[in-house]
Amino acid sequence: MSWKQSPPIRAAFWMIGTLTSFTLLAVSTRELSFQLDTFELVFYRSFLSLVVLAAFAKAIGRLPRLNFQKFRLQCLRNAFQFAGMSCWFFAIASIPLAQVFAFEFTTPLWVALMAAVYLKEPLTPVQLFSVALGAVGIFIVARPGQVEFTPGTWAAVFCAIGFAGSAVLTRKLTRYQGTIEILLWMLILQSVAGLAVAGRDLELAVPSINMALPLIVMSVAGVTAHYCLTKALSIAPAAAVAPIDFFRLPLIAVIGMLAYGEALELAVFAGGAIICVGNFLNVRSRIRI
Repeated sequence: MSWKQSPPIRAAFWMIGTLTSFTLLAVSTRELSFQLDTFELVFYRSFLSLVVLAAFAKAIGRLPRLNFQKFRLQCLRNAFQFAGMSCWFFAIASIPLAQVFAFEFTTPLWVALMAAVYLKEPLTPVQLFSVALGAVGIFIVARPGQVEFTPGTWAAVFCAIGFAGSAVLTRKLTRYQGTIEILLWMLILQSVAGLAVAGRDLELAVPSINMALPLIVMSVAGVTAHYCLTKALSIAPAAAVAPIDFFRLPLIAVIGMLAYGEALELAVFAGGAIICVGNFLNVRSRIRI
């Protein structure tokens, strides 16, 4: 069997695209944060990614006709997504990149809790244990009492909760709409919300010409990250894909050290590893349900 016929190898290649895209998204966001505030970043990222996605969907003949079915659910889902994205951008600009990724990895654990409440999905003892591991990991990364809990740290925690709420509501939306339509609605609503908040003072900062490359990278990576992850999950089980995604943490830590002089902190790696173990147990238990 060639590598093109091997599902695990093909999924691994798509996950390399996922790792690369999320890393480029974080770095380009950090670069843009020197000129743009949080909500301006949300607007530019959403609007430019909307253009990229619409062009891509048109090119492959899968541009859907948008309808207002479940529009209230779309708005609620995107309220969580907007909050999560805003917190993520703020955290990226405020604290070490590795810390942001470590906290972001708790998203699946928050999803398990929210899905149990909102979707009435079963929460097994293994999943409860994985959530407890996530809490321990957060405690180790945050180190309350030793490290100041800054607004950026809180933003990193709340971005995971926002993304979790969005993920849970996305599960419900997929019963009625396709992936591309859901993503288009997300980017349209995020663009409108981002413009409304960023332009509340009737001013919208325009990036300088030297920010053109980070803008292009951010808009493209924002689409390719989710596309590559979706492709990987369509080829191989989540339990096989998830561990590869955890390599994002050491990768972004090294980039943070080389590009921004951020320290490689043992606590972030230790806490992140525990969070990743909790995620893996959570994924494996759901595969077996």
